[in-house]
Amino acid sequence: MKKILTILFSLILATTQSQTLSEKVAATTIGIWKDSFALDSKPAKWTYDMGVVLKGMEDLWYKTGDAKYFSYMQKQVDVFVKDDGTIKTYKAEDFNIDNVCNGRVLMSLFKVTNNEKYWKAATTLRNQLSKQPRTKEGGFWHKKIYPNQMWLDGLYMAEPFYCEYAEFTNDTAAFSNIANQFIWMEKHSRDTKTGLLYHAWDESKEQKWANKTTGCSPNFWARAMGWYATALVDVLDYFPENHPKRKELVAILNRLTIAVEKQQQKQYGLWFDVMNVPANSKNYLEASASCQFVYAIAKGVRKGYIPATKIAIAKKGYDGIVKQFIKEENGQTVLTGTVKVSGLGGNPYRDGSLDYYFSEPVITNDPKGLGVFLMASNEMEMLKTQPVGKGKTVLLDSYFNSEKKKDITGIEKLWHYKWNEKSNGGFSLLSNVFNTYGATTKTLYEAPTETNLSKADVYIIVDADNVADNPTPNYMSEKDAQIIYDWVKKGGVLLIFHNDSSNAEFDYFNRLARKFGLRFNEVSINKVDGKKFEMGAIQIDKQNEIFKSARKVYLKEISTISLGCATGESYMNWSVLRHKGPDVMAASKVDKGTVFAVGDPWLYNEYVDGRKLPAEFENFKAANDLVKWALNQSQKQKVKNKK
Repeated sequence: MKKILTILFSLILATTQSQTLSEKVAATTIGIWKDSFALDSKPAKWTYDMGVVLKGMEDLWYKTGDAKYFSYMQKQVDVFVKDDGTIKTYKAEDFNIDNVCNGRVLMSLFKVTNNEKYWKAATTLRNQLSKQPRTKEGGFWHKKIYPNQMWLDGLYMAEPFYCEYAEFTNDTAAFSNIANQFIWMEKHSRDTKTGLLYHAWDESKEQKWANKTTGCSPNFWARAMGWYATALVDVLDYFPENHPKRKELVAILNRLTIAVEKQQQKQYGLWFDVMNVPANSKNYLEASASCQFVYAIAKGVRKGYIPATKIAIAKKGYDGIVKQFIKEENGQTVLTGTVKVSGLGGNPYRDGSLDYYFSEPVITNDPKGLGVFLMASNEMEMLKTQPVGKGKTVLLDSYFNSEKKKDITGIEKLWHYKWNEKSNGGFSLLSNVFNTYGATTKTLYEAPTETNLSKADVYIIVDADNVADNPTPNYMSEKDAQIIYDWVKKGGVLLIFHNDSSNAEFDYFNRLARKFGLRFNEVSINKVDGKKFEMGAIQIDKQNEIFKSARKVYLKEISTISLGCATGESYMNWSVLRHKGPDVMAASKVDKGTVFAVGDPWLYNEYVDGRKLPAEFENFKAANDLVKWALNQSQKQKVKNKK
């Protein structure tokens, strides 16, 4: 018995030691709020605290492919969202902009599950914004009970959700309004001397905390600026690339970064609760704001919004967070040092003075702090993998695969194996894997040409249409195949994810495959009966040159591949993986370029996001293996080309 306990303890210890810091803090969070986000021993209600935590959980789900994080998101939201889409404890008539924050989680749940109740709930929050009281120029009031006031906090609560909803519904008119919220907030609250933004602005200048000339509150509260910075980088995820006001948002982010950098405390790399009075004896280094600044700057650098040199700010800040605020207590990894709340006005009245800010309690494991720590930690943990694909572009075809269908709003959209598609048939997790390794993912909506392929390091073609998918399919022509072949010869990396005989076209598509000595066979093997997942299992040996970590994967209904089927072109090909005899994965080398081929789109969300397959299937690991291999192939060719 003692021996068994020793073995179990060793296994638990090994698992704990292998966890990342974000996973450890997530475990603490899940342990505290098992069933709902009840705060201060009060009944649970619809609050932004929940939304912040769950966005951190979503980031962790995408990074790990572990469905427990998604399940936690869904479980918590389902406490509040009824089957008809109504939201318990939510009151639209309050016009509380904090309550809109959770709309981002609703959008994610809807996109993943297609459950209409989440869409209805998200639309309820969007309708609040349509009626939200505004300042004279159009800025959202923070709450109905705070008339004429814009708070920095409110930008995070509303704008990322507003922008994602607008992008999904093709509400092009909304984007100028979204950008203006940031522009107006900066215009009214920015201090020209320091570049810092005051916590809030009262248009009427009637509040006791408001400066009678400017309308601004008297101090620079760090978390308020953190909300604003975080909102900026998250909005840019959905803001149109070609919108004229996108540059203004990026410019604001850069100005904000400069101001934040000047306030970074030198010893630990952290930020004080009230940013403009670091020498005040009552002031203190604050965890949640420090996490927000680290997240916003690290993400801003990764996305190319701010100079790469600014990553030093985030690195120093994150090191300080870990050293000063992360503690081990009672077997848990906890976050200390988060101020519980800071606001303005209300009853009892909060006057925005230094004495007020320093009077608010600082606590351990505040949900807002935990949520933004997860976001910052997920971002920082990506730094070690970024060099693999830094500066590289992965281009996903949407020309040969151009299926369309109407979404819930009635808009006809491209779908099936798309980067931004979060449902089962999408590639959103695969896109995130490429992004984790530093690559930029883009889509090609037109036929390949020498010009548009020249911008890509990796080109992916998935499940080319047949007439069942698309009444007017763009079949692979000899011209298309030759253009792609010539691009590969120059050093491109081509990933071909075909399909089986009942779901794909073969005659035209094999024009491309044969250029590389390959042919997809019009068959369908590895059929699976219902949920008998073992029928789809394929083993990978340890010596596999591509799949270094994945040992057992799932591929259902796949076409096999024949090698040595050339059309007179120069190539060298080899088997990557066989299953019960036939080749199911193959690769080719053509001059400076490389091709990988498989007879299934197998790395789509349904088989990598952890929600369907038993845990022993390692498709998510396989996705990471293939991504690293493909990006490294490109890297090797670029190095070779420079010699």
